This record gives sequence, structure tokens and C-alpha cells, in this order.
Amino acid sequence: MSKKTKADSSSFADLPERTEGVPVLEVTDLKVTFPSEDGKVHAVRGVNFSVNAGEVLGIVGESGSGKSVTSMAIMGLLDESASVSGSVKLHGTELLGRDDNWMSKVRGIKLSMVFQDPLSALTPVYTIGDQIVEALQIHKEMSKEDAYKRAVELLGVVGIPNPEIRVKAFPHEFSGGMRQRAMIAMAIANDPDLIIADEPTTALDVTIQAQILEVLKAAQRETGAAVIMITHDLGVVAGMADRVAVMYAGRCVEAGPVDDIFYNSTMPYTIGLLGSLPRPDMSSNEALAPVEGNPPSMLNKPTGCPFAPRCPLAQDKCLDGEPVLVDSPETLQEGSERSEQDKHRVACKRADEIVAGKLTYKDIYPVPELISESTLDADRLKREEVLRVEGLRKYFPLMKGAVFKRRVGTVHAVDGISLDIRAGETLALVGESGCGKTTTLLEILDLKAPEDGKIVVLGKETGTMNRRDRKAVRQDLQVVFQDPMASLDPRLPIFDIIAEPLKYNGYNKEYTEARVTELIKLVGLEPSHLNRYPRHFSGGQRQRIGIARALALQPKLLILDEPVSALDVSIQAGVINLLEELRAKLGLSYLFVAHDLSVVRHIADRVAVMYLGRIVEIGSVDEVFDRPRHPYTQALLSAIPIPDPVKERTRERIILQGDLPSPANPPTGCRFRTRCPKFLTLDASSQKACLESMPDLHGAETIDSMNACHYPEIKTVF
Repeated sequence: MSKKTKADSSSFADLPERTEGVPVLEVTDLKVTFPSEDGKVHAVRGVNFSVNAGEVLGIVGESGSGKSVTSMAIMGLLDESASVSGSVKLHGTELLGRDDNWMSKVRGIKLSMVFQDPLSALTPVYTIGDQIVEALQIHKEMSKEDAYKRAVELLGVVGIPNPEIRVKAFPHEFSGGMRQRAMIAMAIANDPDLIIADEPTTALDVTIQAQILEVLKAAQRETGAAVIMITHDLGVVAGMADRVAVMYAGRCVEAGPVDDIFYNSTMPYTIGLLGSLPRPDMSSNEALAPVEGNPPSMLNKPTGCPFAPRCPLAQDKCLDGEPVLVDSPETLQEGSERSEQDKHRVACKRADEIVAGKLTYKDIYPVPELISESTLDADRLKREEVLRVEGLRKYFPLMKGAVFKRRVGTVHAVDGISLDIRAGETLALVGESGCGKTTTLLEILDLKAPEDGKIVVLGKETGTMNRRDRKAVRQDLQVVFQDPMASLDPRLPIFDIIAEPLKYNGYNKEYTEARVTELIKLVGLEPSHLNRYPRHFSGGQRQRIGIARALALQPKLLILDEPVSALDVSIQAGVINLLEELRAKLGLSYLFVAHDLSVVRHIADRVAVMYLGRIVEIGSVDEVFDRPRHPYTQALLSAIPIPDPVKERTRERIILQGDLPSPANPPTGCRFRTRCPKFLTLDASSQKACLESMPDLHGAETIDSMNACHYPEIKTVF
């Protein structure tokens, strides 16, 4: 925290001011290069855009496309080794080339930024209030008392409960959603003219994400600021943005109003991104069509279209010179009806043919022909049961004291859940962080007697297993982790990584070599890749390697812990297809944990919704998504952003208030009642049931749907 606490009003006299008819921000031919051992990395290569007051510009693209580097260049926060050229004007005043002292005045009062990871952006040794007060006093002449009053007011604006108390809390005492709210409070403290939000909701639960997006909208209304929203989530862009810029290989390859980008996209890359998305509002048995390949290395400037190596429509002319951003065929047909800023522009040499042929996503990216139907019995109850959990409980003691520890409470992580999975079936376990999903997985994988309840894996109860039984069952029960890089040993080549479980279980060298070769082909990689190391592969390829290792011992049940959450949308489609094909081809069963409910809708047969250690709704995926009965499920589903601007503008959102209660002190009665919008509409006599007892799961109108609500009611949310 800076010792400087009083602002000198004269020092802000030369700052840029709003000018009528001049954009808040205008970026022209922005280029950024970084030195590396292999040469110059051309991270940003001639980016152009502008943003007006009150407008939201969404910048989207895969990892490495230059989105965040562009935002850091605007803020003047790039490393000194970076070479930056072009023009970045704020209210017509050039920012590039300014010294850091001048930019420090601009940052916070004219420009502000909401970072992706609020925990690393906040100072851990100072209270939230002190950090907001510092941001206020550095840029304005305010007494400490007035600054604290403003800090409390700002925390209230962003929806933090009891702001007069929480203003004295430290960052580690806030949940992830509350820390992000505090970051937004700091960003809007001085009424900035431009807010840059860099992936502000990536690490958050979907319900908290909905709250944060509402807070950002409210902050924009309060300050009248322009907003640049950088995100990979096209659903967020559809609901927030007025205009969109699609970046690829350091350049904008398509830009225009949000409706044009989503409904009339012309660049094959944009069409591929939009088409490869699973949607929560649509049930589909078709495979997704991924955008094959990876973005190019930016060590060398492309001599043709940088997307050509991955583009199904690429021709020889696409390799002869890089296409520039020009008016789309629709914009040219309309003549001069649109302003320069609202024109739809595209960088593709085949744009005229794409528009004239009215080519859609399926025309450009043929849907792969996968084995999607299993030969197993359609009646799930007639199939073999591979996993059964009955009344599972897992509590953790809450201890206090450095030397003489004493128990001061109990964390009710999992509190009596029951579920089952049949052969060839995918059960998705969903819910907010802290609801008990991971603890449930760990209890199943531990293959030991649970604290309370029963776990039966492939017909064998874990409480009665000996060491030999566990070793045998572990061959049939495997896990695929969330982060493929962390789960692969960086010191071993891929062959050794995949062969490890085979060697451990005593298979001979000949069988191991043949099996590893078979597995690498099965997951869509080449046998020639087996001598490479994990660092030589992309994220999607590393996840395929993790899946190959999990399949080495021919398991019957795979536990998938957020298997696609770390992947770009264009890559995750290929991994989802692979999982579906493997399930049908090998008769696998999946226990699938995910926070992306769009993926769940596409891949799961059944879904169980968890809240604070309990399952509150379970049933077939179509029944739960199309006809949810529990208020929590309804709120969870309504919070999912849909990549459809018209739907996003018109659909009704159920915004939950507050964060998940502590599992160490769960509410009495129904655990959801403290956040339940339905509870508030009930009269006192009806509320009594919610206050006194936690309802058990009970059947609804259909056999394959159960919920734990005293007053269930079907409510469609899409």
C-alpha cells in the first residue's frame, strides 16, 4: 500500500477529458512484440477498434490470440521488454509513450481494470476497506473518514452484505465471488471513463457469475463508463456486448455489432467457434464439430491467412498474402446506412462466396460420424449397476488452537446423498463450489468404508474390501483430472506415462507396447508422438493423453473431474466427442463432474444437482433441464449464459442473493431457504415446513425425476 494518501488536484489538470463526438478509447494499428530465446513474438499485430461512452465491446478468441496483451498495452502495464507501437487514444489524447507517473494518474481515475484472479490482484495484508480507501485518496482529495464512508457505499453497490462490517475484512476472508465484487468496487471507485474486464467471471460458479455480470451492468450504469469485456465465454458476450471483436493470431479477423457476429458471422473461424459450442437450451444427440488444429506460433508473421491451416474452406489464394479487415458483403449491400463504428467487417478472402452460398456451420464444418449409440439395453434398470451410493456422509472436524487443539465445530461436506450409475450411462454431478462434489468423488475413489452410508463399486461394497480387492477394483475404476498438465509427469515421455499402469499391474513388454500404440490411436493421436514429452502437446492433446492412460486397464467406470474446463471452446468439442465415442464403443460408464452446464446437457444421460452436501434434484438430463422443479435448479439453469443475443436480452433471470452458506453452520430446515426466491413468496404457515425440516428426495410427475423441495413447481428457464 502506498504511503501517498492525499491527491494533489493540480497534478490531474492535464488528464484527458470527455469530448463530444470523440470515442472514449480509440486503438489504431496497435502492435506488440516480445523478445524470446527463439526470436521476436508478434503477440498483437495491427489491432484497430474504438469504444464510446456507455458501450460494451466484447473481445473474444482462443488462448494466445492477443486479447489480454491488448488490454495490458492500453493500461500501460506491459513489461519494459515489450515493444509497443501504434496509437491508443483516450478522449483523443495519446497514451502510448507516456511516462509511468502520468499513466499512474490515468489508471484508476480514467481507466480501470478488473483482473481475472482477484486474490492475486488484492494485497493480502491490508483490509478490503484500506485498499479501496487508498484508491480513492490517491486520486481525490478526501479525508480518511469520507473515503471509508465511500468504501462502505461502494461495497453496498456491488452487493456485498453487511458492507459496514465486511469493509474491515481481509481478502482471504472473502469468497471468490465477493473478492471479484471488491475488485469491481475498486474499479468504479473514481467513476472511470473506461473499465476493462479481463475474464472477470472465468473462475466463478455460474450463479456467482450471473451476480457479477449484474454488478458490472449496474457499475456501468452508475458511472456511464465504456466497458471492454475480454472473455472466452460467448454466452457472456451475447448478454453483455453491443459490439464484438474476434481475435486470432494477434489480429481482429471479424468485428461488428453483436447480432451480426452471432447471426451473420462470415469468417470461418468465428463460425467454427459459435458452432462448436454445446448449448444448455438445446438437446442434441449429434457430435460437435471441433475446430481442428491449434493457433499458429507468432514467432514468424504469417504470409497468408493465419487461419488457413485449420480452415476447411482454405484455397491457394488464402495463402497468398494476409487478408485485411474490410466491410462484409452485407454491409456493402446496405450502402452507407451504418456508421463506420457499426459496420460489420471481416478478414476473409472467401467472404463473398460464404455469404452468396449462405454457408452455415454444418456446411463448413461437417459433423464427425461417431459411434454415438450404445448396443446396451435401452431400459437402464435392466443394465448392470456399476456404482451405488447410499446415504453417504463425510464430516470434517473444525479445529482451533496452535498447540492444544480442540474441536469447535463440524464441516458437513457430504450429508446423506444417494445415487446410482448403470452400465453405459453418464451421470453428471453439478452444483456450486463447496457443495460437496469433490468430496463425494474422493470418497468413492478411496475404496474404503465411508464414515456413514454405503458405497458399492461394481458389485463390491467398499467397507468389506481387503487390499487385494481394492487393487482389482481400481483397475475397473479410473479418473481423468481437471488439469492435464498437472496430472502428467513432465519428466516422462508419453509412452511411459500411458504404460505406467500396465507395468504396475504386471503386463509384459510386448503387450504393453501394443496396448499403448492402440490407446494413442484410440484417442486420436499418432504413434509417432509417443517419444515426446507433455510440454510438446497442446491442452486438448494432453487431456487426450490423460484419457488414454485412464483407459489402459480397460476400466468399466471413469470418474471425470472437470475434464474440459481448462480447454478452449474450439478444443473442448473434440474431447467431448472423444468421450462420447469411447463410451459407446467400449461400454464405459461416467461419473462426470462439471460446472459448465452446457457441456452437461450435451454429454450426460442423468444429472444430480447438489447443494450444501445434499442432492436437491436428480433425473434424466432432459427432464431436469427442460422441466426443473427445485428452485435451486431453476436458478442454476437460468444463470447459464446462452450464445444467443436475442434470447439473452429477453429471458428472465433468477439471480440468487448472497453466497453459499458455510457447511460448518448449515441453515436449519431446508438448506436452500436462506437464498430461495420461492421461500420469500410463501406465507408464514407455509414457510414453517421450510424452517423445520430438510425435505427428502421424492418423485415428481415422471418416474425419472426426483427433487427435495416442500413446494416443487415446474418452471422453464430457457
